[in-house]
Amino acid sequence: MNKSQANRRRFIKESVTTAAGLAGLTALPKELLAAPGIPYSVPVVGSSRPKGAARIRFSAIGLNHGHIYGQVEAVIRGGGQLVSFYAKEPDLAAAFTKRYPDAKLAKSEKEILDDGSIQLVVSAGIPDERAPLGIRVMKAGKDYMADKPGITTLEQLAEVRKVQQATKRIYSIMYSERFENKATVKAGELVKAGAIGKVIQTIGLGPHRMNAKTRPEWFFDKQRFGGIICDIASHQFDQFLFFTGSTQAEVVASQVGNTNHPQYPKFEDFGDAMVRGNGGTGYIRVDWFTPDGLKSWGDGRLTILGTDGFIELRKNVDIAGRDGGNHLILVDNKETKYIDCSKETTPYGTQLIDDILNRTETAMTQAHCFLATELALKAQKQAQQVKLKV
Repeated sequence: MNKSQANRRRFIKESVTTAAGLAGLTALPKELLAAPGIPYSVPVVGSSRPKGAARIRFSAIGLNHGHIYGQVEAVIRGGGQLVSFYAKEPDLAAAFTKRYPDAKLAKSEKEILDDGSIQLVVSAGIPDERAPLGIRVMKAGKDYMADKPGITTLEQLAEVRKVQQATKRIYSIMYSERFENKATVKAGELVKAGAIGKVIQTIGLGPHRMNAKTRPEWFFDKQRFGGIICDIASHQFDQFLFFTGSTQAEVVASQVGNTNHPQYPKFEDFGDAMVRGNGGTGYIRVDWFTPDGLKSWGDGRLTILGTDGFIELRKNVDIAGRDGGNHLILVDNKETKYIDCSKETTPYGTQLIDDILNRTETAMTQAHCFLATELALKAQKQAQQVKLKV
């Protein structure tokens, strides 16, 4: 077993223990508890395979981040049939086979791209490889769903936009902190219904736990993961656009830094940004400083300020004592109300398949998808360096 494989196995063993204490998260199958490639931050919910004929056939290429399991599950819940997959790494392929034994291990990426029956390809490959793959997928006449960050440079973004426009295929990035978080889905419904009036600002906080010893080498190389704002904060830019209704926006200021990990000189552990759109303003902060004492990978929060109230989300954990995640607090001119969102549904997978079949944009418009990424990439590129005194 090489060092990379050993790290992935250690990551699973440590992270599953952490996830086990979170109410509302379905446990991993026993055969996968020691399998590489599935992080604690993406619990694998049981495959709720739809009854009857599949609505679409899809495949997976690139399993380097455990988010692939959440992506696959979303499509399956929406009515997709996982037909095949390809991964260069034998250990990642073996783990995926245990989870999805009916899916065929393809001999190559080309085998999947040449299969005319496949309508969608999902990927959680190494971040800087996701856009080039998406371009190949679209040129092969298929739609594409990437893990975030779905694009790591402005040059990649320009090429993706060009090919998407030429092929008219769907290039979707799974911003899971909105699409797959039930409290955030509920917040979207409340805002749309006018519960807090017109949204003025969002404040998105995305802290993460480091788990450095279990991470692959590319995790610490900015050229591979794109930088902390490009990577983690893509979620927050997506939510800013969605909740403010902004269709145009600019980065006001941003900063990044490697404040406490000199042993990883190509890494960034802190970043924040201010953004202004034609529908509202936003502040974003992301970091890799979740302490081990928290029973979650990160205390992800979102505050949505409106003219008639505000909504606060505690996405993964309530440090005040409530169990599980998906906590929503609504404050308006009449009351302060707590809403448990753990039983809400997440419609992204169903909507994406609808869009694939009907050539519509119900899950997310292509313009929104690309603008969220563009803002993250610009904030990353223009960020000032944070240098703290030792």
